[in-house]
Parts: sequence; C-alpha cells; structure tokens
Amino acid sequence: MTIHKEGYRIIPVVFLITAVLGICFWLVFPGFRLWHILVYLSLFLFFCWTLWFFRSPERTIVHDDSSILSPADGKVVVVEETTEEEFFHKPMLKVSIFMSPFNVHLNRNPVSGKILYYRYHPGRYLVAWHPKSSTLNERTSIAYEMATGKSLMVRQVAGLVARRIVCYNREQQWVSQGAEMGFIKFGSRLDVYMPTESRIRVQVGDKVKGGTDLIANI
Repeated sequence: MTIHKEGYRIIPVVFLITAVLGICFWLVFPGFRLWHILVYLSLFLFFCWTLWFFRSPERTIVHDDSSILSPADGKVVVVEETTEEEFFHKPMLKVSIFMSPFNVHLNRNPVSGKILYYRYHPGRYLVAWHPKSSTLNERTSIAYEMATGKSLMVRQVAGLVARRIVCYNREQQWVSQGAEMGFIKFGSRLDVYMPTESRIRVQVGDKVKGGTDLIANI
C-alpha cells in the first residue's frame, strides 16, 4: 500500500500520540485484563486507520477529451442544474460527490486543460451534505478550460470534520486528466460544474472512483 505524501507528517504524530497514550495507560492501570486489551486494541486500530486514510491506490487513467472523470472516490449526493455564481455566472449542471472518512481522499483532475481560475475561500464547517455547504464552508474553486474550448469547475468543500483543503493546481497551469489535483483531510465533498449540454452518466446514490469512473460526457 502506497502512502500519500500528505500523510508523511501526520502519521508519525499519530503514532507518537498513540504510543504515549498506551504507555501512560499501562503506568496508571497496570495489568492485562480484557478491558486493557480493548484499550490497546483501540489505539492500534486508530493508528491503522490513519495509515489507511492516507492510502494512495494506483489507478489506470484512460484519457478522453470528451469524458469528465470523477475527481474523487465517494457517493454521488447531488445531480442538478444550477447557476454557478462565482466565476462562470451562468446555468451549469452540477454533480456533488461526498467522501466519507473511509474513502480515498486524494482528488484528481476530471479533465485535461488549463487552469483559468483558482481561489481559496475560508468559511464554516457545516456537514458536507448540507445544501449550503458549497457556498458557506471552507472551499477551493478551480476552473478548467479544455483543449476543445469547453470549461468546467471543481469545488473542493470542507465538511464537519475536514479542517484542511490542499490543492496543487494554480492559474495558467496545464494539468492532465486523472493527475493529482489535491487532498482533503478527514471527510468532505467535491462539486463539479459542467456545461448544460453535458450528458450526465451518474445518478444520486451511485458510488464512484476518482480518475477511473465516468460522471459525464461533453
């Protein structure tokens, strides 16, 4: 299992904390009864979950300028037509993907193209599936222009638990479909705004994988 670079600093800290807690517990409550085992097992499982959270599975990316790939692993929670009011200021189709703490949290570029727009917005921490989380929560907005001239936006949205959004894209940069776009730590969602002529290939409730599953065609 490959560990993503975003975990390189957090994993040693979590290991140190769990080790210290285990030692302190042994000093205060010496013994080896069932409830002792449960405490040590809980600390061990928490550390293992941290390792698992920062996993970075290999994905085979099939590049296609007519396809919009899922930017994240998770569950489709919204499919609708709405108005994107931050950059494009026009009606667009929106697909929202919720990432639970058990999903891979590496985000990927849904298309290849030039980054037209990048903005980080501080904000609140409503639960990620809240209807207003896309506009009130901490978030990062990234607009892409494809070689075909079509444009779309991806918005990384922090949730109740997520407290740090990482985005690697910057304005005027050319990025490749399926390449790493960023990382959101500990539960969140991604919104994808697409041209209204796009053909949506998912529906609410579908589970998707970043960089491999198709969410729409342009």
